[in-house]
Amino acid sequence: MLARLTFATALLAAPAFADGHLAASGDAEAGESAFRQCQSCHVVENADGEVLAGRAAKTGPNLYGVVGRAYGAVEDFRYSDIIVAAGEGGAIFDEASFVAYVQDPTPHLQEVTGDNGRGKMSYKVRKEEDALNLYAFLAQFSDGADATN
Repeated sequence: MLARLTFATALLAAPAFADGHLAASGDAEAGESAFRQCQSCHVVENADGEVLAGRAAKTGPNLYGVVGRAYGAVEDFRYSDIIVAAGEGGAIFDEASFVAYVQDPTPHLQEVTGDNGRGKMSYKVRKEEDALNLYAFLAQFSDGADATN
């Protein structure tokens, strides 16, 4: 039931994504500080190859354009089957889904898909405030019109 609610929420939010505008309620500056925990695996690198945040780590996917992007959608990145299934089912990273995912990745993916698979991300953001701030920080790194990077 909750998976359907999450999917329905994403569908209702679709007009916001079409505009390239995804509201962030967190503090981007605080999110930059929180991102230090993420940069050992993730980078934010634009299409020109410029590293905007992080240290060029490649264990996790590039987070440039993650806001509004379908789950498991970075080309040539080897995702777990369950996150790919979530993306194919229509799950996208808006604020609510991003926060839920980073706080408890595998159970969130299981809830969204109804599958018993496991995600690859083992790190969990402990505080919801930190997750909201991370989302606000990463929201700065989208092309707006091209939120599917």
